[in-house]
Amino acid sequence: MTDFSVFTEARTHNKWSDRPIADETLKRLYDLVKMGPTSANCSPGRFVFVRTKEGKERLRPSLSRGNTDKTMAAPVTVIVAHDEEFYERMPELFPHADARSWFTSSPETIHETAFRNGSLQGAYLIIAARMLGLDAGPMSGFKNKLVDDEFFVGTTWKSNFLINLGYGDPAGLFGRLPRLAFDDACVLA
Repeated sequence: MTDFSVFTEARTHNKWSDRPIADETLKRLYDLVKMGPTSANCSPGRFVFVRTKEGKERLRPSLSRGNTDKTMAAPVTVIVAHDEEFYERMPELFPHADARSWFTSSPETIHETAFRNGSLQGAYLIIAARMLGLDAGPMSGFKNKLVDDEFFVGTTWKSNFLINLGYGDPAGLFGRLPRLAFDDACVLA
């Protein structure tokens, strides 16, 4: 694996073509995402692919002003969420130990594990989307409670962040921003 372009060339898009994304592409995307590692294979990430006009209208009230137009224009907006009862699937996902019991006595451990590993899975989604030729625009800038109340009532899912997906219009790109140098961000211990 030597194609680093998903990091060095891919960009966060803000403007989108109106080219749709096929449902089969979204299924293939998830098939890649699910293979990324999570602690004890807990796989708490959950994804809502908002791709209809009706779905986007349900999402609209939660969006910040700066994210509304680009989200409404994107062919798909993914609600990256995590399941706070992910541990119920542990007998299936980690069958060689009683992994479910590792989580059931501590709500704090449940939340931290679900949030951390669900965030990892959201990052895997960005990378996998880019590998499939899609562009991605990950973002915060929305009200989690409104999203949760609209999309997750009666579930144990909680939203984390959003990712617009599609085929980006380069006219909406900002200049490449600087990154921290190794010595500013890393320590060799």
